[in-house]
Amino acid sequence: MVNAYKKIENAVVGGYRKVEDSVVGAYQKVEDGFMGKFLTHEGETEEEAKRRLAEELDKIHL
Repeated sequence: MVNAYKKIENAVVGGYRKVEDSVVGAYQKVEDGFMGKFLTHEGETEEEAKRRLAEELDKIHL
């Protein structure tokens, strides 16, 4: 009985992780596209823009 439960648990958790990874990956692609299109300065990468915006938010919250 315990083995059957473990197999079901592993299948459900594994399926959830696959869905979660797909959703997070898709969100990150959309976020990077938005950053690249609307929030980057000329010659700035998406990662650089994210850092710059995080620093600007930190200054606001001080």
